[in-house]
Amino acid sequence: MSVLVNKDSKIIVQGFTGSEGTFHAEQMIEYGTNVVGGVTPGKGGQEHLGKPVFNTVEEAVEKVGADTTIIFVPPAFAADAIMEAADAGIKVIITITEGIPVADMVKAYDYIQSKDCRLIGPNCPGVITPEEAKVGIMPGFVFKKGGVGIVSKSGTLTYEASDQVVRQGLGISTAIGIGGDPIIGTTTKEALEMLVNDPETNCVVMIGEIGGQLEAEAAKWYKESGSEKPVVGFIAGETAPAGRTMGHAGAIVGGSDDTAQAKKKIMADCGIHVVDSPAEIGKKVKEVVS
Repeated sequence: MSVLVNKDSKIIVQGFTGSEGTFHAEQMIEYGTNVVGGVTPGKGGQEHLGKPVFNTVEEAVEKVGADTTIIFVPPAFAADAIMEAADAGIKVIITITEGIPVADMVKAYDYIQSKDCRLIGPNCPGVITPEEAKVGIMPGFVFKKGGVGIVSKSGTLTYEASDQVVRQGLGISTAIGIGGDPIIGTTTKEALEMLVNDPETNCVVMIGEIGGQLEAEAAKWYKESGSEKPVVGFIAGETAPAGRTMGHAGAIVGGSDDTAQAKKKIMADCGIHVVDSPAEIGKKVKEVVS
């Protein structure tokens, strides 16, 4: 089993014919992902990369039964693309776009609360279930199939963690890049919960960063859940100065609880195996699952 995406997911690409959409859709198709078409308003009826192009998401749902979308729409229009997908009945909305205005995301986030869908991102690398579906911008060759789930705010650390796990002779069930913006659809806790509850995931790697309370909330949920499934945790940004945004818009220390040290303490207190360097992730995973 896997979470969010698998070989049966019917995936469309919003912003399909743009340069980013084209490049990454090509990679996804090459990986074996079930891309059933794409959406570019005004280009409906055309074919692109051997797949049909639709004017609207609603049309894609009707004609090819799309249930998952990946969004490569420019920041000014991306929130509308999210709401359009939710409106059309798409179940999993993966938003790669970086730099969506916060006011737009507030509106989109509020809008999708009444819809039956799950938003991943924005400003994320996407989701991959190895050897089944790559719905994102991650290098597919890094990920091998196995039982370790990954939830991460950082794209590059997702790939790094996966590479280390694979080098230890293990593999990945599903890796979820939740994104580093202040307002995201799926939180660390929700992603952790999905992976902990997945019967084929036997260990979870949780990668967070300074700023916000997402990791603390996830750690507290994990402790309260009573789960015996091991979780390995890492927090990026240990040396970041307080009050300065570091890389991700959400990575800013607003108070004493937002620091890497505070988060690591909370995680350790909740039974998570915390490592101090990303270089230790693979070894720690091997240790806790053997």
